[in-house]
Amino acid sequence: MPPAEKATTKPLSAPQKALRKLGLDRDIDLALHLPLRYEDETRIVRLADTREGDMAQIEATVVSCDIAYKPRRQLLVVVDDGSDTCTLRFFSFYPSQQKALAVGNRLRLRGEVKGGFMGRTMMHPGFSMAGGELPNALTPVYPTSAGLPQVYLRKAVHSGLVHAARHGAFVETIPPEHMPRSAMSAGAKAWSLEQALHFLHHPTPDVSLAQLEDRTHPAWQRLKAEELLAQQLSQLQSKRARDELRAPALALKKGGLHEQLLGVLPFGLTGAQRRVGEEIAQDLMRQVPMHRLLQGDVGSGKTVVAALAAAVAMDGGWQCALMAPTEILAEQHFRKLIGWLEPLLTPLGKRVAWLTGSQKKKERTEMLGLIASGEAALVVGTHAVIQEQVVFKNLALAIIDEQHRFGVAQRLALREKMLTHDGMPQQEPHMLMMSATPIPRTLAMSYYADLDVSTLDELPPGRTPVVTKLVSESRRDELIERIRHQLDEGRQVYWVCPLIEESEALDLTNATETHALLMDALNYPGTKPVLVGLLHSRMPPADKKAVMAQFESGAMGVLVSTTVIEVGVDVPNASLMVIEHAERFGLSQLHQLRGRVGRGAAASACVLMYATGESGRVSETARERLRAMVETSDGFEIARRDLEIRGPGEFLGARQSGAALLRFADLAEDGELLQWARELAPLMLDMYPELAARHVSRWLGGKSDFLKA
Repeated sequence: MPPAEKATTKPLSAPQKALRKLGLDRDIDLALHLPLRYEDETRIVRLADTREGDMAQIEATVVSCDIAYKPRRQLLVVVDDGSDTCTLRFFSFYPSQQKALAVGNRLRLRGEVKGGFMGRTMMHPGFSMAGGELPNALTPVYPTSAGLPQVYLRKAVHSGLVHAARHGAFVETIPPEHMPRSAMSAGAKAWSLEQALHFLHHPTPDVSLAQLEDRTHPAWQRLKAEELLAQQLSQLQSKRARDELRAPALALKKGGLHEQLLGVLPFGLTGAQRRVGEEIAQDLMRQVPMHRLLQGDVGSGKTVVAALAAAVAMDGGWQCALMAPTEILAEQHFRKLIGWLEPLLTPLGKRVAWLTGSQKKKERTEMLGLIASGEAALVVGTHAVIQEQVVFKNLALAIIDEQHRFGVAQRLALREKMLTHDGMPQQEPHMLMMSATPIPRTLAMSYYADLDVSTLDELPPGRTPVVTKLVSESRRDELIERIRHQLDEGRQVYWVCPLIEESEALDLTNATETHALLMDALNYPGTKPVLVGLLHSRMPPADKKAVMAQFESGAMGVLVSTTVIEVGVDVPNASLMVIEHAERFGLSQLHQLRGRVGRGAAASACVLMYATGESGRVSETARERLRAMVETSDGFEIARRDLEIRGPGEFLGARQSGAALLRFADLAEDGELLQWARELAPLMLDMYPELAARHVSRWLGGKSDFLKA
């Protein structure tokens, strides 16, 4: 046998590796890697005409070149262009550069002009020998990373543009009669994609820089239109593909579990809960899998709506799964659902099962058996619900709470739990996703275009409005006094400490120290003893459960906690929440935490305690978040402001694992283009399917699979 041939693949150079790291693999990726800003190297200016802070290009003769050693080693070069002189400073330099900067040489220099007592200076300007042709377009400056110089990147992008054009990557996919008006030039002629890209990489010097920077130029509009259309097409394709699938048709039964549950609930439904319940019931009756997002502000009663949907599924002899992101939240649901549903399921020989990662092996094995046999009509749990060894007999409805906390792959795994049974073809479960972070309208139109959205926009009666106060850390002692008053009145208090992943140990210390401080401050001789509890993510589940049970029973007056109580905890007697280092939290997280108080009849307050740190001030974005919290308690307004502050990428979190985020369009600015793309997408799929397929492939490559979740 001949010896194996050695692989001849050349190792990648540092710039090639850096390109790959930036996701610039295909020619089209390079063509779509657009400049951050531009430099004008198309003209030479006189030094005398420059002002402080100008980026200027001059041609001048070197009149002196010396190394100075104070205050540190530097090369000082004085040049004269005939109108004035300028000192060039280089703190790092090589002998070859020194040679090029020798007295008498005439150079072309580019840098930022600084004025001062000692005359004009430039720090580390770019330079080459004077003369030679000037470029006729602005020079692009691209987003880059370490090991990837601008010169290399410019060449790579130019080559990507040329190759992409040669291989037909810019073939027109939008029918000319459907081009948006904003992508047309003054002569009402639409920019082609190729023209727009060439222009944005190398704009002519006469273009308005403001139009380029705020992305209102027709070339930018053309690019945004393309991107939004690709997103709408892929969302609509996945929606239509799902409409081809089959799910069990679940009808409401007269006198069935649904009606029985309504009869035993200790409260009446709000108008919003009734309306949303009907929307879900209509979906479940169809043989097409439901794919609905149920959004509602903190405390709007989503769990009841989910329980009613589960009752419809179980009534038909099917199983239902409810997955929550944390054990505390899963257990909260479990207790509520057991209280409501177990008495109704027991006569039918059915049960509610509980599944989490921390379960003992014996209990887990028992639960897995109940799920496989179908005796467990409802399964509540964490990520454990989607593990391989969990086999459902006949799953018909999957409910995912706080859906943005789960990745796309996890939601796909839950959908695949529906097995073929009784010789019937593969069916899909209906999916109901719940979120207490309301989604602003433009976001729902773009990233959730493939979902039906139901909104609970009404709070149940009896919820008291929560007063939100901003307090500096220096007033901690006054705050502890306020806590003492609340405890004297028989109320309970949450004290939330931040938990930032990078410094988990440090923040855990912070929570432990705060716990010790409050124990001392609230328990001194002659006062009624106060039980202060501590809850954090590293505690064993049994300990967490014991602490929560004490707090819920009222035996514990103060609960010091990291953000594990962010969602789902329901203690009506808790009327005060203190959030320490509130400036470190995200806006939707602050709003979620605030939703833990105001659940009973007592007046409730949320105190945002902030620290200014070494700088003596809070950052601008943190200030915006805190201001929003004080100004509004409306979850939809909070979500709108959160989107403004963070942008869609961060706002959506795990939804996007793999699905392309908008790189060019801006949901706050481009509502008109988004509407245009929404209207054109169905028309393209129906009348120009080949063009639609080519369009999606150009923009999303293989990423569109993720939209199925």
